[in-house]
Amino acid sequence: MTTENQLSIRFVYKLIAGIIAFVGMFIVACIFGAADTTVKDVWLALTSDATGDKISIIREIRLPREVAGIFVGAALAISGAIMQGMTRNPLADPGLLGLTAGANAALAITIAFIPSANYFGIMIACFIGAAAGAIMVFGIGAMKKGGFSPLRIVLAGAAVSAFLYAIAEGIGIYFKVSKDVSMWTAGGLIGTSWGQLRVIVPFILIGILVSLSLSRQLTILSLNEEVAVGLGQKTTQIKTILFIVIILLAGASVALVGNMAFIGLMVPHIVRAIVGTDYRFIIPMSAILGATFMLLADTLGRTINAPYETPVVAIVAMIGLPFFLLIVRKGGKAFS
Repeated sequence: MTTENQLSIRFVYKLIAGIIAFVGMFIVACIFGAADTTVKDVWLALTSDATGDKISIIREIRLPREVAGIFVGAALAISGAIMQGMTRNPLADPGLLGLTAGANAALAITIAFIPSANYFGIMIACFIGAAAGAIMVFGIGAMKKGGFSPLRIVLAGAAVSAFLYAIAEGIGIYFKVSKDVSMWTAGGLIGTSWGQLRVIVPFILIGILVSLSLSRQLTILSLNEEVAVGLGQKTTQIKTILFIVIILLAGASVALVGNMAFIGLMVPHIVRAIVGTDYRFIIPMSAILGATFMLLADTLGRTINAPYETPVVAIVAMIGLPFFLLIVRKGGKAFS
């Protein structure tokens, strides 16, 4: 049996374990909350036309937010993995490199100037904002020779993010839409509806499928760009497509749940410790672990101080910040 086959077989076992953990976390997320529900209630809500208060709570409130958590967690984890592979920067993350701040600023501008914009329009604005934020960060990083060093990119990301958040805050205060912007950007899944999911999820699915199809090319690109060119890869086209995928995934996530940093940083590092450096394995496993982590964070947010909600973004940040500092201290090799 070849080494390639052995790696594939091992990955299948790891993937099955990840899926089992994900399904278990999904069931837990559907059961626990301010209202007491049981496994039976969840089963009836998923498989029958039964009615009742508890089943309605699961079907109309918990299920949409957990489905949103699954897709946002997967999207942010995959976009972080792609960014880390493309830039060979262990600190790359959509929340740290200006994408979510750009989407946030675009969202504020849209709410202020086009108050009649529907959900689809707001999502398109988030895509444009995410692209603008990323272009600003990488533009600043490329101004100096050797500018794509991890530290310089992170510093540029911090500066651009602060600038874009200030723009969003300023627009919110001046046009008196701060409350509306805050409702969007609080970093939570409260109030997610099936209608919102029907608009957002197809974009995330497209991004995930394209990233899976380019995973082999991303593996080579993550090791050495000269090798990729030598093997006949059209690196510019591949980077452009992957950049569009990152914008799709990050923009859709902000449109759905607001600002959410650190998931795209943490999950790919943990995944590389489990499956290695091959992006054919990293991307699907990142999707599963990202979704599982987001479900865990949302469940903690709903149960720590029930019936009140703790913002998911606060829980993610409490876990993510020490992880970020650990990666910085280890020189980008925390779990790799």
